[in-house]
Amino acid sequence: MMKDKGMKLMLALVAVGCMLPGAAYARVSGQCSNCHTMHNSQDGDVFPGNTATPNEALTIGDCQGCHTGANSGAVGSVPMVQGTAAPTYGTNTLAGGSFWWVSQTGGDATGHNVAGFAGVDGDLATPPGDSGSFANQLTCAGTQGCHGDRTVTGDFAAISGSHHADDTTITGANSGTSYRFLNGILGIEDADWEFTATDGTVDHNQYYGVARTADTEDDTDTISALCADCHGEFHSGAGDLGTARDAGFSSPWIRHPTDIDMNAVGGEYAAYNDPTGTNGNEYSVVAPVASNNMANGVLDSVLDAPGDAVVTCISCHRAHGTPNDDLLRWDYSTVQAHTTATDDNNDGCFICHTTKDDQ
Repeated sequence: MMKDKGMKLMLALVAVGCMLPGAAYARVSGQCSNCHTMHNSQDGDVFPGNTATPNEALTIGDCQGCHTGANSGAVGSVPMVQGTAAPTYGTNTLAGGSFWWVSQTGGDATGHNVAGFAGVDGDLATPPGDSGSFANQLTCAGTQGCHGDRTVTGDFAAISGSHHADDTTITGANSGTSYRFLNGILGIEDADWEFTATDGTVDHNQYYGVARTADTEDDTDTISALCADCHGEFHSGAGDLGTARDAGFSSPWIRHPTDIDMNAVGGEYAAYNDPTGTNGNEYSVVAPVASNNMANGVLDSVLDAPGDAVVTCISCHRAHGTPNDDLLRWDYSTVQAHTTATDDNNDGCFICHTTKDDQ
């Protein structure tokens, strides 16, 4: 049994952020004791920082315990999806946002009510757009969650092995080799989880999407298809648009389209993130689009070829939470069309809907 008090203090601090990813990937590296404890006991007490009830997989902490803290931005650091203090949105939050607002200050509309991070939603019994298959509170992983094997019950069982998998190449073959452990989903992972993210070539995630031609068409490897597991009616469904419009899959829409290629649609969307024609339609980290070709790596720009400017759920929302209602990337209630070119901010909805704002 370890007696050194300094070492015990160090291990107690590790319990808050125990998973240590390798350089640019989600695979962990480091000492086994950084994440695991054999008996959950030390000097007649529970392991420092742990609870009286041991965690599955002999881990020091559960999902919340390991992913709660402040993000440092260092490559290989633990991605923190919950803060111990209020984060500054867009400064020390990651691509998925944070559960801080839904759990602490913002109310149910500001984030997903994931067990362990937030309480049960006080307004909604099922997800909006759900067909009735969702019965219990959302979890991090498993049959009621997003990460891991979504056919397996329980966070630990569903994510088992993923943190140790070789995810050098994202193939979607299993949760460990899928984008962000989202089983079957493809994408390109930013090394610092978008702690820093800039428009253009290298410093951001790249999401996978397809250019659909029918409302019922569905590629289950896309990021939007994952969202559709719970919000299916917002993505596709025979007859949702009316027989004639389903066949054409075109405007006027009754819900915002997803998995639609703005390159193919053209018109105002041809000026995506470039209303003045000065930045070459660079990828926008404010309203990101997906690509149907992951072989190219992170695309340096969009609207260059078919399939490289695909609208997804993630174009407008963040998966964990934001300070804005509906988990939106920006405050929808303040988006306003301007009357002169001088006050044009090319922000929010107008990054895609460029002609709706005065240029």
